[in-house]
Amino acid sequence: MGSQSWKMTQRMVSLLALLIMGVTGAVGAQEKVTIGLVEDVVLMPWKIRLPARIDTGAAVSSLDARGLKVIDQEVEFVLPSKYGGQKIRLPIADWHTVRSAEAKERRPIIEIELCIGPKLIRARVNLNDRTRMKYPFLLGRNVLMENFVVDCDRTYCAPPKCLEETSK
Repeated sequence: MGSQSWKMTQRMVSLLALLIMGVTGAVGAQEKVTIGLVEDVVLMPWKIRLPARIDTGAAVSSLDARGLKVIDQEVEFVLPSKYGGQKIRLPIADWHTVRSAEAKERRPIIEIELCIGPKLIRARVNLNDRTRMKYPFLLGRNVLMENFVVDCDRTYCAPPKCLEETSK
């Protein structure tokens, strides 16, 4: 193989490598979805849609759970009537201690599938009576990291798309 052929082969290999790295970088960049300060979230498999406040200051996500009862290794609760009042019973995955200015509180954590924008995510969520809160769901860093970028100037910019895909 001549010097010219060898140089041409090296250039082609370099160009191919750059193209592959560029495509891989673009795919990686697309994995994070931009969401606003408030987004609709769907609790799967019940297909219950409710608004969530995005909170980068909260370590763990939190769901409004009324009438919370711990039964052995499971937890039973009811969603707010405004969102269907569905009674749900799930295994307790863990416990989370939340500290506030007033006290420490121990909350059960469940694992649940969430649809946020185009993403279907299995997440750990603590259960808490959020009656006095404006939003029934608080999305914390445990769900946001590696999945989303938050645009503080926007709201409702990533409607759930998982429902469309499951109905096809």
